[in-house]
Amino acid sequence: MKFILQATAAAVLAAAVGSAAQAQDNVFKAGAIRYTTDSKTNGIQGIGVPAGADAKTGDATTLLLTYERLFTPNIGVELVIGAPPKIKARATGTVAFLGEIMSARVIAPTLIANYHFGSDGDRLRPYLGAGINYTKFSSIRSSLASDVKMSDSTGLVVQAGIDYAFDKNWGLFASVARIDTKSKLVAAGSTVLTTKIDFKPVTYAAGLSYRF
Repeated sequence: MKFILQATAAAVLAAAVGSAAQAQDNVFKAGAIRYTTDSKTNGIQGIGVPAGADAKTGDATTLLLTYERLFTPNIGVELVIGAPPKIKARATGTVAFLGEIMSARVIAPTLIANYHFGSDGDRLRPYLGAGINYTKFSSIRSSLASDVKMSDSTGLVVQAGIDYAFDKNWGLFASVARIDTKSKLVAAGSTVLTTKIDFKPVTYAAGLSYRF
């Protein structure tokens, strides 16, 4: 599966670069994005930590901003940014009684090459995209340790979306994306706690678009 995603991303990016001389339009999008996780860990390890100790991350909603440069009526490259959402984690397993144990801000700029189906001027146009995501965790807070570090993550992203045009400038959009985000956590306090987190995030976005 990972090979397929890499091949898709490479093919779409190559097509976009090869079409750069045919620049057409710019598209700004603003809206809301729901960042959902289905995280898995290898458990929480550390001296004095009971067997079966684990944690689960939650979801968050935040502001989304994107800019896309259309190189042809069908191919564009999109930069996705936005206000960093705060992700919280709750203890599970044998330490579930601890409740919420950590929070962190997720800074995740993403570069995606999109293929837009249909023709320029169509009101309704679906699109597919693939690209690269970089995720950095900041403002990390934990009730279990005073010093918590989380490694950065770089991974593939795939998305599917749809654009609806009111006129030649304004429109609506909606999209869903799957991102590859993993991090190693080290928390130092009265003991040292470690775990590896696979966030498995899926994002759902919608809002307004402006094309010029």
